[in-house]
Amino acid sequence: MEIKKVAVIGAGVMGHGIAQVAAQVAKFDVVMLSRSLSTLEKAMGMIKDSLQKFHKKGLLTEDQVKETLGRIHTMPLSDLERAVSDVDLIIETIAEDIESKKNVLLQISKAAKPESIITTNTSSISITELASLISKPERFCGMHFFNPPQLMKLVEIIKGARTSDETINIVAEVARKMGKEPVIVKKDCAGFIVNRILMAALNEALNLFWEGIAERDDIDKACELGLNWPMGPLKLLDYIGLDTALAILEVLEKELGPRFKPNQILKQMVRAGFLGRKTGRGFYEWPQPA
Repeated sequence: MEIKKVAVIGAGVMGHGIAQVAAQVAKFDVVMLSRSLSTLEKAMGMIKDSLQKFHKKGLLTEDQVKETLGRIHTMPLSDLERAVSDVDLIIETIAEDIESKKNVLLQISKAAKPESIITTNTSSISITELASLISKPERFCGMHFFNPPQLMKLVEIIKGARTSDETINIVAEVARKMGKEPVIVKKDCAGFIVNRILMAALNEALNLFWEGIAERDDIDKACELGLNWPMGPLKLLDYIGLDTALAILEVLEKELGPRFKPNQILKQMVRAGFLGRKTGRGFYEWPQPA
């Protein structure tokens, strides 16, 4: 099966980046959907800004920028049935909430053509559980990108209990066409590979901070210089989004036990609306564009 047209459901931090890479690198025709027209406008603005950065670095010509933008179309989520009726691959990227994902995936499954492959960009939720909403679960799998999708090379491809080998192979090839390096998670589990390792480390950094063992900057510096991390764990949490990190940890705690119990400071900050870079404040202050 040749993939030519892709739908990206969701236009947030991950959605717009995935749409950009699909159009820019793989040269797929892309339709990007969101509930909010203002979100779609903002997403297209961020894509344009990102492409211009590539252009200024000499990585894209002005014509390539225009061609990439010409491959990306936007539609409201209310037009989902029409939007996905003729696409080959669907990538769901909405918020990390299982009920929201189930609702959207059910709608996608009803509207998509039978031969379409449906994927989810979930970072922690069971692929097998989500597949229960899909009419052809053998054509469903996880396709987990990393933030920012324009730069991060890894894609985890997760096999659910009923996912076919053919589907895994097709999605892995799509990832390669998008300039990514796929790794196959052959047994569905909460958190997959990266987040199962990473979230344990990030939660331990939260414990150190909460217990007053070290200050924010020293925790981050220790990991940057001692572990050769490109950024420390508390700054990374701000990039991930504290709400997203909390949602992932809650899934991991439910599935894997109390060793993943989120530190209470994370819950307190989420309740206060301090979600990290996207809201301007988390463990660090993040100036917002005017």
